Amino acid sequence: MVAKITTPSTIKRALDYNEQKVQEGSAECLFAGNFLYQANEMNFHQKFNRFHRLIEKNQSKTNSLHVSLNFHPSEDLSKEKLIKIAEIYMNKIGFGEQPFLVYQHFDAGHPHLHLVTTLIQQNGKRINTFNIARDKSEKARKEIEETYGLIKAAGRNKKQNEKIELANVQRIKYGAAETEQSILNVLSLVIKEYKFTSLSDLNAVLKLYNVTADRCGEQSRTYQNRGLYYRVLDEKGNKVGVPIKASSIYFKPTLNYLEEKFKQNKVLRAAYKSKIKTAIDWVLSKKPASISQFVLELQKEKIAAVLPQNKQSFMDGFTFIDHRTNVVFNGSDLGENYRAKAILDRISKNFDEQQKSEDKPPCNLLLPKESKAAQLLGKKESSGEPRETNQAPDQKQIDNHSMKESLWDLLMNRGKSEQQIPFDFTKKQKKRYKPKL
Repeated sequence: MVAKITTPSTIKRALDYNEQKVQEGSAECLFAGNFLYQANEMNFHQKFNRFHRLIEKNQSKTNSLHVSLNFHPSEDLSKEKLIKIAEIYMNKIGFGEQPFLVYQHFDAGHPHLHLVTTLIQQNGKRINTFNIARDKSEKARKEIEETYGLIKAAGRNKKQNEKIELANVQRIKYGAAETEQSILNVLSLVIKEYKFTSLSDLNAVLKLYNVTADRCGEQSRTYQNRGLYYRVLDEKGNKVGVPIKASSIYFKPTLNYLEEKFKQNKVLRAAYKSKIKTAIDWVLSKKPASISQFVLELQKEKIAAVLPQNKQSFMDGFTFIDHRTNVVFNGSDLGENYRAKAILDRISKNFDEQQKSEDKPPCNLLLPKESKAAQLLGKKESSGEPRETNQAPDQKQIDNHSMKESLWDLLMNRGKSEQQIPFDFTKKQKKRYKPKL
């Protein structure tokens, strides 16, 4: 069993989340502890008013508790057993006398409960929750596992615990699962576990799960008011479905919240910078001769290389996501040798060397006398002298816009053949019929 404790900004937010699931048919309110009526005999307002009367007795900003109890997918637990486990857990963490609601959710690949309660007691005092997860919840979890023979979440069964986490976090396929819950599952994993320092870095990770954080256009009211939406992407990267407002999510991953995470993560990820640079250098030392080969070799090191999403960010090149340490760096973060220009230049040289070693004629369409990256970026030859050309003096240097367009095309067409040979030269020639004389 895995227990997760959060403290929502308001009791209404936690109650709204669970009651909406009930209305959608993806949850059921199983039990109401220390209420005058049974769970199925009360509406939203009756449940809310029970909590609100206690909260009015104390002006504390933190006044609510939201707990999820997650069980292994193989465990088949009856409603009666789930209610009993919830009651025992609440007693052991010091909330047995508080009003609380128990919801069973059906929108994940494993059985799980959501418990909603308030920290404010009848006498107006607030229950202290400092280190409650370590001091009380862990002890309660272990005792319940022993009592009911549940699969343990610690020790030698740690991998089973990971399965509980990952069973609910997968690449989203639009229409195959409930959109909002699928997005919440991805966000709870990525925002909690990965160390990103910008919205583009976050989106590089979210895209792996077909999700994006969207500020809308710069002229939109959403952008001007610092709003943020989360949306599902289809397999082609297009936005589909109804967007979810960040402020409507119970843990509120808004732009303000993310900007605080950016500051924290910038410090936390610093220790892993040299490690990811070493891994990239190791892959480049194998002399990959194409972008796709470079990306595949990095995958073997558990590093994802995500290409820039637009032409404005092409100079930063790749965004590197290390899944072993859960850190995110883009090329400019790591240094000049890891920008798009430097990496493409090295890959192009590898391609040149491979062509020479195989005794193949150079590809004159892209490589007249120097590497593709050097040609696209207007690089000088090794002699230090500019290459002779028949162009007029004002056309010798490639303008900045053309350089960006060319490099962008090279990046985004990485799946195509390095030698772009016209189709007419590749198709099989038919034999001509020669009549016998």
